[in-house]
Amino acid sequence: MNNLGIIIKREYLTRVKKRSFLLLTFLGPLFFAALMIAPSLLMLRSEKMESKKAIVVLDESGMFEGKIENTDANTFIYENENANIDSLKKFVFDGIYDAFLYIPSTSLNIPVNAKLYSDKQIPMTLSSHIEREMKQVVEHQKLLASGIDPDIVKASKTSINVSTIRMDEESGEKTSYAELEYIIGLVLALVIYFAIFLFSNQVLRGVIEEKTNRIIEVIISSVKPFELMMGKIVGIALVGLTQFLLWIVLTIGIYLVASGILIGPEVMSPSGTVMTEEISQIAETTEGQDIMLEAVNMVQSINFGAILWSFLFYFVFGYLLYAAMFAAIGGMVDNETDSNQFSTVVSLPLIVAIVCSTAMVNNPDSSLGLWLSMIPFTSPISMMIRIPFGVPYWQVAVSLILLILTFILITWLAGKIYRTGILMYGKKPSFKEIWKWLRY
Repeated sequence: MNNLGIIIKREYLTRVKKRSFLLLTFLGPLFFAALMIAPSLLMLRSEKMESKKAIVVLDESGMFEGKIENTDANTFIYENENANIDSLKKFVFDGIYDAFLYIPSTSLNIPVNAKLYSDKQIPMTLSSHIEREMKQVVEHQKLLASGIDPDIVKASKTSINVSTIRMDEESGEKTSYAELEYIIGLVLALVIYFAIFLFSNQVLRGVIEEKTNRIIEVIISSVKPFELMMGKIVGIALVGLTQFLLWIVLTIGIYLVASGILIGPEVMSPSGTVMTEEISQIAETTEGQDIMLEAVNMVQSINFGAILWSFLFYFVFGYLLYAAMFAAIGGMVDNETDSNQFSTVVSLPLIVAIVCSTAMVNNPDSSLGLWLSMIPFTSPISMMIRIPFGVPYWQVAVSLILLILTFILITWLAGKIYRTGILMYGKKPSFKEIWKWLRY
């Protein structure tokens, strides 16, 4: 095995055997699976434990009596207009009612200022339901007072659906779904962003640690500085890819097992069976079939193969590019505090790409999106945001070529800085000295 292979193996095995790596690798999937399971589990538990609420209503206006619709979770009970407000509040404290809705006397031209009393926190769904129902009643009464038939107004309301079609000379016409494309692009860009910072900083800390402990002097006597730098970069990259792969596999496995144990019995209960039957009935309707067809078309509209390969490429070369720069920074300084000013400058392009992500999502084909996708220091983020929306092949090809060439150039320059810097101690180099190192 050559020197580069030995260094890669050493970096990889040293890091995967650390307790911090093992803890993060196995605790991470537990956390991710818990985030995926918790909403469903809480919803099932709340539906099972939550009893139907009784809300007493005192309507002094006489406009809303019997017109606020009951729901599966709430029942509205109407009291006489002459009922005592304090007595109804006391009924809530005594547990006879869960809440008290007071509607003062009003007219159609005066905004309704209703009050909902309870001795517990009132759910947002309840207050929203009451507001929506009361609004419909007032609007209905105003239409009648103006001599307008509410049924005519209701019939005049319609929904408009504008489908966005992307035309391409090669693939023809294809429906695009901007919301889904936006989510996919932004999530993958953020993954690359945090991964570059996480693993590049590991390279930086590793170089500083070896330099501080003077281990570097022993190692450098047997291998070339460039081999040492590349071995460290590639070794940590393999550690990161291993961790991501284990996270994906373990998260899916834990989710499937845990959801079967924790949620399965609830789903198979009578209430769960009824829910399944209702879903089946909806699916058999024309509207349900349209929704299912729309979901299938939405998934089929995304070129997951191109997105996956692009993600892997920009993830790997984006990391390699920044890891080379962070390795050079590690070679120039003696501690992490001194590295902050350099690492901040190096990280600025990534931050700019994230800040401009909203503008690129709103207009992926803008000049801003195009240039940020071509500049190698921002392309790993910017191009991943744009690719789900559809990017011309020539732009992807140019972006990839520029990224590879820049990686080669930066690695060569970083190797020059690394070669000289790793053997310097107790002195923070100036930019003038760094320029001299590059000329050696």
